Amino acid sequence: MFFNEMQDENGDAREPYENYCKWLKDKDLSSLRKKSREADAFFRRTGITFNVYSEADADERLIPFDQVPRIISAREWSRLSKGIEQRVRALNAFLHDIYHGQEIIKAGRVPESLIADNAALLPKMMGVEPPGGVYTHIVGVDLVRTGKDEFYVLEDNARTPSGVSYMLENRETMLHMYPELFSGINVASVSDYPLNLRRSLSRCAPDACTDKPVIAVLTPGLHNSAFYEHAFLAEQMGAELVEGHDLRVVDGRVAMRTTLGYTPIDVLYRRVDDEYLDPLNFNPESMLGVPGIFDIYRAGGITIANAPGTGISDDKALYSYMPDIVEFYTGQSAILENVPTWRCCEADALAHVLENLEELVVKEVHGSGGYGMLVGPAASKKEIAAFREKLKANPAGYIAQPTLALSTVPVLARSGLAPRHVDLRPFVLVSPDRIDITPGGLTRVAMKEGSLVVNSSQGGGTKDTWVLED
Repeated sequence: MFFNEMQDENGDAREPYENYCKWLKDKDLSSLRKKSREADAFFRRTGITFNVYSEADADERLIPFDQVPRIISAREWSRLSKGIEQRVRALNAFLHDIYHGQEIIKAGRVPESLIADNAALLPKMMGVEPPGGVYTHIVGVDLVRTGKDEFYVLEDNARTPSGVSYMLENRETMLHMYPELFSGINVASVSDYPLNLRRSLSRCAPDACTDKPVIAVLTPGLHNSAFYEHAFLAEQMGAELVEGHDLRVVDGRVAMRTTLGYTPIDVLYRRVDDEYLDPLNFNPESMLGVPGIFDIYRAGGITIANAPGTGISDDKALYSYMPDIVEFYTGQSAILENVPTWRCCEADALAHVLENLEELVVKEVHGSGGYGMLVGPAASKKEIAAFREKLKANPAGYIAQPTLALSTVPVLARSGLAPRHVDLRPFVLVSPDRIDITPGGLTRVAMKEGSLVVNSSQGGGTKDTWVLED
């Protein structure tokens, strides 16, 4: 039985949805469907698309938007935000420790092999102190819900979390379509995210910055799947959108090309992976990065957000140690629980996973976007057999988790309102003196009946997320 976030077991509206359901009962399906078409047309005019990459060609498409909001009470959000802040503080402390004293390894709380053999570890970051001590400037924490007060962290996204533009555009669309809803229901605003992002990044400016910080967004370019978001965020926070060929090292600073010559950059919000950031220090074949930028970074001449080397905290094998990590650095038990996880690199865990593949979700340790995973209950015998061989060949590359009974929120389907599974990605901004969490975040929804995969690359959609204010 799945937890229905909108209705209780008697079919009555749960408290957060009471006012919305009173409004909804007077609406007919035809008018709601008309609004959905309006939303699609708006997204197309605005260019809110993303690219799906296959072995053939890239396919540009809209992320399906469902107009039934996901509503979270002030009480629920208070607990979630405290747990998110605790987790993000622990992640930042963990990264500093890993690249400096490695006290958590010495204490035996995290195995040394998990760090030393990790492909996401960046040895060149050892001993480097990022400006303000911040590694994880922008974090997306993926949450799932299984009951009234049962929330779990599914994974941490501390490398280059995406999706915030959809959170903002979803709200803008709902405000445009249903202004009367927001005049009658006290929903926390999300519109100040771009301003908060700029302020947060400015607080992380390096010592080399002597004036108002110059901020730029580094994009891989037009053909990147998240290019729309890169351009959107640059415009919204008044920053420059640049590609690698727009930048060069000038007089010990990273500078961008302008009509007046080259202007130094203080903070670079990069949406380029570590490997491609600097061809002199990492992948020599990279055409996306800036030769020598990492040397300037190490010398304190620029802030790179998120810091190079943060990818190790996204590692799904490391995820299983997060309760220990939180306790080690905060001195408190984790407010938000992890999903129980089997590390397939361990013999007993691997044996259990191989025996129970039909019931488990198996993920690649470094996977993302819903790729490279097996959802056992939804997989065919042939798919399970093929995945079993992959798992045997490289057990250290996978973790497994139970198939959770994810909560549902209705979507507007052809037959009317129908339940679909959802998750939630709140967005967190970290600066030296504060942590800001946008109320709500991006709700992703599995548009296919019975599906548990919410990723847009796998057919998932999005919803506006409302956090109610007292």
